[in-house]
Amino acid sequence: MPFPFEVAFEQVQANLDLYVEEVFGALQSEFLQVPKGRGFVEYPVFEQGYEALKRGSDGFQDVSAERLLPVVLEKPMAFIVLRTMLGFSPPEWAYITTRRTGVVVPQGAARTLDRMIRLSPATPLPAAGGVTERRIGAMVRTASELLTGGSPNVTDKLHRLDKADTRYGLASLQPLAQLGVPYAMLLYERFLGRPFAGHRDSVSELVGDVLESAIESKLDDAKISFRKTRRAERVANFDQAPDFIVPDEFNPRIVLEAKITEDDGTARDKITRVQHLYALSMSGQTQEKPRFEVVACISGRGFGVRREDMRKLLVATRGKVFTLRNIDRLIECTGLRKFQSARSPGSQPQQ
Repeated sequence: MPFPFEVAFEQVQANLDLYVEEVFGALQSEFLQVPKGRGFVEYPVFEQGYEALKRGSDGFQDVSAERLLPVVLEKPMAFIVLRTMLGFSPPEWAYITTRRTGVVVPQGAARTLDRMIRLSPATPLPAAGGVTERRIGAMVRTASELLTGGSPNVTDKLHRLDKADTRYGLASLQPLAQLGVPYAMLLYERFLGRPFAGHRDSVSELVGDVLESAIESKLDDAKISFRKTRRAERVANFDQAPDFIVPDEFNPRIVLEAKITEDDGTARDKITRVQHLYALSMSGQTQEKPRFEVVACISGRGFGVRREDMRKLLVATRGKVFTLRNIDRLIECTGLRKFQSARSPGSQPQQ
């Protein structure tokens, strides 16, 4: 059975279910492997921050801001540990700090500080009385108050501090620091938070880069002129920018969307984007021929769940759906072959 991009679109339309199966069979998922990326914190580095925080607070007997702040400034990884104890993201910590202390901590500044520490965990933080130190001091003071106060009683809701180590303030924190966490509780809190969730979110663009880099490599090898867009970029003639435009946005002839997802709900959203590009290609056309060709390059198990969604994708691209398994055929089986200035490695000569 050929792939849908190898046959005429009329044949794809007449046998949609068969070609859906072909695409499903070519999909692969890498959800078990997550790229580390710059700023990844190895466990020994994290543990050093934890031990510094533990020593500086006398085994969490005294978590006052006066005790914690010098530790955080000298051993910045302790700041990350403190955030992890709260269970907050950097913007969440910034928001609650601003509300509780009146010291304005922009969420972007909190993200920047967090990343700066992860990139250089051994570099002491500024302690010269500047704006950064004031923000850090306010955040540490907020953390101290929250860790000491514990979780308030709420009805029909789950409070973010209702965790094994923060539920009853220091009465919860100290025994866990000394004896460890019951395994069932560790599993329960992991169940609520997803394993490696924060890191997975932070490297989501790197995951997408795997597919985009493969496309870019094929276009470069064939010496094809193309425009690669940036995230959320506004591009002339497109209300939503595709990932690649050949040769450019002022005379688009081929647009390529590179989409990776491990979730079927997200896959549906991404397919809708491709459908919109196809509708845009037909806008103002009096014949069936689109103004530009729409090509989809996909990866991840999310696309292999809903058959109806894959049918829609095949129709919107007129069969031009590629995966990492067959992306080496991208040039020769689309209109890209007309733009190549050099044969791609492994491509067949044009007939």
